[in-house]
Amino acid sequence: MKKFLILILAVIFCLGIIGCKKNVRVEPSTVNKTKAPVEKTKSAEMAPNFDLTSTNGKSIKLSDYRGKVVIVDFWATWCPPCRKGIPDLVELQKEFKTDLVVIGVSLDQDTKSDVVPFMKKYDINYPVVYGNNQVIMDYGSINAIPTSFVIDKTGKIVDKHIGLVPKSEYVDKIKEILS
Repeated sequence: MKKFLILILAVIFCLGIIGCKKNVRVEPSTVNKTKAPVEKTKSAEMAPNFDLTSTNGKSIKLSDYRGKVVIVDFWATWCPPCRKGIPDLVELQKEFKTDLVVIGVSLDQDTKSDVVPFMKKYDINYPVVYGNNQVIMDYGSINAIPTSFVIDKTGKIVDKHIGLVPKSEYVDKIKEILS
């Protein structure tokens, strides 16, 4: 019984480190052993625009946030690393409220009804939209979550992270973009 418990804890720990996978696919990325995997393009490419419905029924377009730094975070309520990273995103939105917008893209399908109560529980202070197959494909066939993209003020993707990202990495990139 004790060995079984240790095995279960090890699996949960591994999921927390590498992220959650659930019927999605991502392009290969460069893996940095000490940080979350980051994919940087040689020349920044434009972030695909989207028009998605938010949890309050409003239409949200990425292009509406041109002129701000944007973090697009693909996540789901059932994903342990996603739940662990959300407080950092809430704090980033507070700290950089005039220069940054975080947009959460919920990939909950069977658990879609859990999203709004989850947002209240975690005090999410940024817009959350419901993702669809088109946005998943436009952003490179997301296959692990959390996956996040940092987009500069001109709409170009400057970082892609697969897995949980330390808040300090986001802060460093945001300050770099803003300077």
